[in-house]
Amino acid sequence: MELVLPKPEKTVSFTTAYNRLFKLLKQYGHCMGFSFLEKKEKMKNPEGNNHSDPVSEFILLGFPCTWEAQIFLFSLFSVIYVLTLTGNLCIICSVWWDHHLHTPMYILLANFSFLEMWYVTSTVPSMLANFLSETKTISFSGCFLQFYFFFSMGTTETFILSAMAFDRYLAICRPLHYPTVMTVQRCIRMGACCWVCGFSCFLLPVYLISQLPFCGPNTIDHFLCDPGPLMKLSCVPAPATEIICATFNSVLIFSTFLFITSSYTLVIRAVLRVPSAEGQHKAFSTCGSHLAVVSLFYGSIMVMYVSPTAGNPAGIQKIVTLFYSVMTPLFNPLIYSLRNKEMKEALRKLFRSVIFGQRKPLKN
Repeated sequence: MELVLPKPEKTVSFTTAYNRLFKLLKQYGHCMGFSFLEKKEKMKNPEGNNHSDPVSEFILLGFPCTWEAQIFLFSLFSVIYVLTLTGNLCIICSVWWDHHLHTPMYILLANFSFLEMWYVTSTVPSMLANFLSETKTISFSGCFLQFYFFFSMGTTETFILSAMAFDRYLAICRPLHYPTVMTVQRCIRMGACCWVCGFSCFLLPVYLISQLPFCGPNTIDHFLCDPGPLMKLSCVPAPATEIICATFNSVLIFSTFLFITSSYTLVIRAVLRVPSAEGQHKAFSTCGSHLAVVSLFYGSIMVMYVSPTAGNPAGIQKIVTLFYSVMTPLFNPLIYSLRNKEMKEALRKLFRSVIFGQRKPLKN
C-alpha cells in the first residue's frame, strides 16, 4: 500500500499571514483585552491625521466626588463668585463715585478690579455648570476659547500689576515729576496698552496647542482647559510645543516680576530715607496692599507655569489654579479696602449714598 502525501499548498508570504492574524485579533481582541491593538493603530497612524473620529469635545472631570459633595461645592463657589463680583464692583463704584479718587493710582485699581471680575467669570460659571452636569463636556472650540480668555486676562493682570508698581515708584521716588509724568490721560493709555498686550501675547501658545492632533482620549483631569492637561491628550508627543510654552510663561512671569520687585526695592530705599516714622508708615501702608496682592498672585502662578507642565500632578494643578483664579480675586477687594484709609472712606460714602438714595457723585 502506497502512502499518498498531500500536495503542498500555495505558499503565503509572512506579510499576508501577519495581516490576516492581526485582522482576526482586531475583530476579537477587544473581548479579550488586547491593549496592544491600540498601540498598533497609533504606530500605523502616528500623526493622527487619518483618524476617523477626531475629538470634537472634551470632558472636564473637575472635582469627582459624591453628589452631595458636588452640591456643597456648587453652593460654596456660588457664594464666593457673588462675593468676588460684589467686592470688586464696590471698588469700581467707589472710584467712580468719589472725585478724590480720580487719580492714576485708583484708576489703575479700578481697572484691576474690573479685570478681576472678568477673570473669575471666565472659569467659575463653567465650573458651577460642571458640578450639576452629568456629562461634564465642553466643546473643542469652547475649551480653547476658555483657554484663551483665561490666560489672556491672567497675562493682562501681570501687566496691570507692573503698571501699578511703576505708579508707586514715581509717586514715592520721583514726587516732583509725578504730576507731569503720570497724568490721568497717560494712565488711561497705559491701562489700555496693558489690555491690548495681554490679549495679544497669548495668541501663539493657544495656536500651537490647538494645532496638535487630538484623537482620544478626551478626558481632562481639571476644572478648566489648562495647557498642561491638554498637551497630555495629544496623539503624539509635543516636546517642542511644551518647551515653547514653558519658555513663554517663564519670560512673561519673571520679566514682570523682576520689574515689580525692582520698583519696590527702589521704593523701600526711598522710604527708609524718610526721617519721620509717620512718613515711613504712610508710604509703606500705601504700597503694602499692592505687595500683598503681588505675593499671592505670583507665588501661585510660579508653582504652576514656570516649570514644564508634566512635572505637576493633577491634584496640585487643581488646588493651585483654584487659589489664584478664584480665591485671589476674592481676597483683593478685602486687602485694598482694609489697608487703605481713603478706600474705606470712599466705601462708607458709597454705602451712605446708596442707603439714603443720593445719586450724584460725592465731591466732599
